[in-house]
Amino acid sequence: MKKLVLKVLGLAVLAMPVFTSCDDDDKIDPELEIVLNDLKSGAMEGKLTEDYTLDASQTYHLNGSFIVEDGATLTIPAGTSILADNGGTDVYIAVMMGGKIDIQGTESNPVVMSSANANPGDWGGLTLCGRATTTAGANSTAEVGGFIYGGSDDNDSSGSIKNLVIKGTGAQINDESQYNGVSFYAVGSATIVENVAVINGSDDGVEFFGGTVSVSNLFLQNNEDDAIDWTEGWSGTVTNAYVEHTIAGFSTVVEGDKINNDPKIINLTAVSTVGGTALQFKAESGATITGLSLSGYDVTIDMKDNGPLANVIIDGETADPAKSYNAPATVDASAWAWTKAEVQTVSVWSGSELTGTVSGLVTLDADVAYTLTSSLIVEDGASLMIPAGTKITAEAGGTDVYIAVMMGGKIYINGTATAPVVMSSVNAIPGDWGGLTICGKATTTAGVNSTAEVGGFIYGGEDDEDNSGEIQYLVIKGTGAQINDESQYNGVSLYSVGSGTTIENVAVINGSDDGIEFFGGTVSATNVYLEDNEDDAVDWTEGWSGGITNTYILHEVDGFSTAFEGDKVNNNPVFVNVTAICTAPNGGTALQFKAESGATITNLYLQGYTKNIDMKDGGPLTNVIIDGSAATTDAAYNSGTQVDVSGWNWTSAGL
Repeated sequence: MKKLVLKVLGLAVLAMPVFTSCDDDDKIDPELEIVLNDLKSGAMEGKLTEDYTLDASQTYHLNGSFIVEDGATLTIPAGTSILADNGGTDVYIAVMMGGKIDIQGTESNPVVMSSANANPGDWGGLTLCGRATTTAGANSTAEVGGFIYGGSDDNDSSGSIKNLVIKGTGAQINDESQYNGVSFYAVGSATIVENVAVINGSDDGVEFFGGTVSVSNLFLQNNEDDAIDWTEGWSGTVTNAYVEHTIAGFSTVVEGDKINNDPKIINLTAVSTVGGTALQFKAESGATITGLSLSGYDVTIDMKDNGPLANVIIDGETADPAKSYNAPATVDASAWAWTKAEVQTVSVWSGSELTGTVSGLVTLDADVAYTLTSSLIVEDGASLMIPAGTKITAEAGGTDVYIAVMMGGKIYINGTATAPVVMSSVNAIPGDWGGLTICGKATTTAGVNSTAEVGGFIYGGEDDEDNSGEIQYLVIKGTGAQINDESQYNGVSLYSVGSGTTIENVAVINGSDDGIEFFGGTVSATNVYLEDNEDDAVDWTEGWSGGITNTYILHEVDGFSTAFEGDKVNNNPVFVNVTAICTAPNGGTALQFKAESGATITNLYLQGYTKNIDMKDGGPLTNVIIDGSAATTDAAYNSGTQVDVSGWNWTSAGL
């Protein structure tokens, strides 16, 4: 796999929107305002309902679905890079009927859309929906996204695509459907498509569902299903296509299906080093092909459903399955240097010392052994990307050493089960350093623009769907540095973090304060492992209203506070599958609720605690619902099914 080309550009220039003007009295739709603000900070997610131009000096992070609605145009200048999350079917770009995309790449400066490692199936690719004819009929429903497509305007335009390189697509929808690299649903002939490369897709490179659009200069490399696929009466033309197969198990170079509207292919060169089938035609489908060159395929022509060979005309004659069609190459892809383009990040962290501030989009390198020597602050509008396998050694500097994400900033910790991200001091001694703090714009009972007890950071707003990034497979050790008699850093501190943030598979081990604490906000988490944190394993306050699915807590050392501590108002956070086990000699308290706090807990298992339920300030037990009933102070709560962490091998990762 090719590595990302990392382009150091210094501070990123914020993207400036180009959208239709409006009177001062007009108000921007709140959802649109969120989308535009995200775009300014380099994030793509949501529905675009106004024209917008991206900024080529900034790498954009596609972290969900980005939909260009009817009447809007997304313009992507030459040289723009879009880095897609490995989010499967949840991550894609789609243009609706009446919407347009204008990709303005050049041969020397193409547009690139790719996941970080360009692995097949990482994300959903690009889909265009038009108003041209399709045998599926007007206003049909696409197999991807449930999008509506199809009409009666064969001259419809969905915009222009020039010099686009797209990698790692083909996310699986179900047993029969996947996203393609580029999907054309009833796209009309006025749409311009020139110089498109689709590389490492787990489904088709390009697929046409009806429509009349034509394309020129296609480079299709190692797409696992069909390189070029069409159905529903597509009647356009492909001019100059180069297909390469070097991995066994693909389907075909070309697959045509259903009725034959006689699409044209002019100059097709396909090369395989692993055999396979070249041209397959299903039902009554066919095509007229000139300039065909095949090399290395076991089967040249496959009439899958015994349709008439006369429907397939190759170089002026009816197709003949006995022919090799091994004429000299008709397309020379070696001249297409643009196909080798890679995603360019704005900057890569230089050196192994982490300190200071992050501006723009900064990516760490998993091959570098980083040392966190003081504070590292991700500023408003900036993004810090930490790839799988990265290890960060935190100096034992107490409260001077931490990572913090400000409101409007984002962190993307992209660990995996086999290569988690690790942040730890050398000896992982509780209190060595300050851990990870994230500040968001969601609601908190502390109010808007409140001041955190750690770092004096500002947090809190009115956007409960705020997105501070993504944390996947993180192991963090030795945190909880002491600020004063009443305040300490936690392993992970979440200040007003919104529900748009993803937190999955996090382990906090050997902290001298809380494992994870929520200060208001709406974020939820999945698979949280908390071992030997000296204060509370899970703590919340200020009206946090999210939840955790699968929480495993282990207390082996005397002197901890609680497994759970809830405080202040009760916004009813929800916990599903909670296991807390105490093997420390002196037991301790499992679940403590202060003031009016509470929670709903399903499938609770407690073992080894002296006290299971503690309503510290005499709050009502009815605020705590456990397995469908109000909590009782004398229940054992040892009949639930334990969270099975035997497969969570990532939690044992270290420096």
